[in-house]
Amino acid sequence: MTIRIGNGYDIHRLVAGRDLILGGIKIDHETGLLGHSDADVLTHAIMDAMLGALSLGDIGHYFPPTDPKWAGANSVNLLERVHHLIRDRGWQIINIDSVVVAERPKLKPHIEAMRSRLAQALQLPADRVGVKATTNEKLDAVGNEAAIAAYAVVLLELLP
Repeated sequence: MTIRIGNGYDIHRLVAGRDLILGGIKIDHETGLLGHSDADVLTHAIMDAMLGALSLGDIGHYFPPTDPKWAGANSVNLLERVHHLIRDRGWQIINIDSVVVAERPKLKPHIEAMRSRLAQALQLPADRVGVKATTNEKLDAVGNEAAIAAYAVVLLELLP
């Protein structure tokens, strides 16, 4: 098999006193995501999709929340580590498609910066990294502004 696809998902609770980081970009907002690392749900979903494509488990296996080494970690740095894992096994990213689900803040003004930051970290042209945003129409924890979630799909190709 020369191509593999993986999907990823993450959700974190919104709380006061934390920075809101999505796709490696700090976004001005009154709350941020709670997690052991910087809780960047978009980057976490992409990492899980990359690992899942090769049946390598999930990010908790590589960066366990019980390990103080990863406390406050920059998720883009973790993404770069996962990218090295993929490359070391002879695979490259063809493309990524992702969606962030949040009621607020409005993410449209930040989409291009997120795409650019993720593409830079993965050494990809920005047009191979898709980032979209939507709301949950005021339904569930995301819709009630208690959390932000993200979904990602990654297509990998075996290097020649």
